[in-house]
Amino acid sequence: MTVHQPDPLDQGAGAILRQPGAVWATASAAVVAFMGIGLVDPILPSIATGLDASPSQVSLLFTSYFLITALAMLLTGFVSSRIGPRRTLLLGLALVVVFAALSGGSQSVPELVGFRAGWGLGNALFVSTSLAVIVGAASGGSAAAILLYESALGLGMACGPLLGALLGDLSWRYPFFGTAALMALGFLAISVFLKEQPRPARRVSLADPLRALGHRGLAATSAAAFLYNYAFFTVLAFTPFVLRMSPYRSGAVFFAWGVLLAVFSVLIAPRLQERLGSLRVLTLSLVLLAADLLLIGYGGHTAAIAGTVLSGALIGVNNTVFTELALGVSDAPRPVASAGYNFVRWFAAAAAPFLAPRVEEWTNARMPFVIAAVTALLGATVVRLRSADLDRLAHEKAAPHPAGSTPATPTPATRS
Repeated sequence: MTVHQPDPLDQGAGAILRQPGAVWATASAAVVAFMGIGLVDPILPSIATGLDASPSQVSLLFTSYFLITALAMLLTGFVSSRIGPRRTLLLGLALVVVFAALSGGSQSVPELVGFRAGWGLGNALFVSTSLAVIVGAASGGSAAAILLYESALGLGMACGPLLGALLGDLSWRYPFFGTAALMALGFLAISVFLKEQPRPARRVSLADPLRALGHRGLAATSAAAFLYNYAFFTVLAFTPFVLRMSPYRSGAVFFAWGVLLAVFSVLIAPRLQERLGSLRVLTLSLVLLAADLLLIGYGGHTAAIAGTVLSGALIGVNNTVFTELALGVSDAPRPVASAGYNFVRWFAAAAAPFLAPRVEEWTNARMPFVIAAVTALLGATVVRLRSADLDRLAHEKAAPHPAGSTPATPTPATRS
């Protein structure tokens, strides 16, 4: 069953842009938080040179970061329901400030990997809670809030590589110090503009996100997202070593990648969902991502650059649809559903940067992209095989109903 939902972009700019100061403060800090993900992309080769490390060793910067992020997702609801969302956001930001600064002062790869793990803990506390805060406090409904969150993600993904390139050209250490300074500003903005948010009626246990994954729809969404994220982070973490470009040029490539990610997640994905339905859009986008990964792996240098930039558009579409499915497919509270979903998918973000360089060492530079393409296709397969669970319960954007027909009324389970 698909349910017709009004597109917030068709309701005027106010549906997204007319938000309370607390929402803008949280979204702005989220931009910087997401910048931290792609920040190291253009400076990975520089870090390897500066610390005399191999690509597989440097890739552990992503692995430690996302492994701790995944595990910490089980803590976010537990912590937030006890100390409140505002204090959880501030705690997360404080940890990021401290560990980003320590990362900049690292003298070895093991030190840097360890500090990135601490950074991942802070980022998990902030990112998971910020989504719940934005959805809860935003005007214009949850659809507008999700698009605002995806806008922050896209802008952060675009600006992270750019900041990394500009500062990293001077020293690989400066991007870490720059992120610490920006997150400190985010800490101040949250402190000033965000009042304490209501706590859940009951405290969230550590097991609640795992119990939420017992829902067939959320389990299917999380499994598909795990497979997709392996492909996503193969592009993000491994491609810089394949392109072999200076920090400036690599930063420009990933800036263009991030711009497409932002545009397609906020402007294009909702239109496609309206015309085709979320599940068709997601399946098609995953198949196209698989084809694009093969282009990166088997094309020449120019084709690899074009394929990397193009992947931003497909990733943007996937991110928006997966987020909506995760928040709307089950009857679990949104923070709990989000924690369970992110717990599963971030493990793929930890695995891809770890495995891709090793696969290259064992075989060749093309095979990591072949494996990533296969995981994208497997993700599409999961969506199609479990479409009955997803389509029946998910918050769907359906094609317009024929003239004279009456749109179905969504049940509470279909609202995100």
